[in-house]
Amino acid sequence: MMKKLFFGFACALLVAFSTNVAQAQVNGPSYKTAGGVRVDFGDGITGFGLNVKHFLTSTNALDGSLVFYDGGIVGLGGEFQYNDDIKGAQGLKYYAGIGPNFLFGNNSTAVQLRPVLGLDYKINEAPINLAFDWRPMFTMNQGTDFNAGRFGLSVRFAFK
Repeated sequence: MMKKLFFGFACALLVAFSTNVAQAQVNGPSYKTAGGVRVDFGDGITGFGLNVKHFLTSTNALDGSLVFYDGGIVGLGGEFQYNDDIKGAQGLKYYAGIGPNFLFGNNSTAVQLRPVLGLDYKINEAPINLAFDWRPMFTMNQGTDFNAGRFGLSVRFAFK
């Protein structure tokens, strides 16, 4: 029940995000570091956890997550991301990246490579950052597997 409520809240924030795009700010990263929560969902189990994004330069960022899934599974991952503005949509950026992800639980560890492609939005005059991304998984051990149907939604507090 709590997961459905949280997912509904996250979807409502995404709708609010899409209606306020024209009011955002532009010119380089509008924040240096942002931390908050991430929902990892799609084919398979849904996970909820913590997420931090930190810009190294105006276009390069590191993103890290600690996500908890049903069945006692814990995910720890990070990516290097390239970010750039979407022309004509102030405050809205696209990003693409890649990095490792590890799933611990059930007496085993899955080693994954996770490319990511998404949208990042910083609400103008508010310390709120939203991100939505496609996060396919390439599992490189335990029988090698690919799951294209994975997505992420992050709601973060942005610091200058």
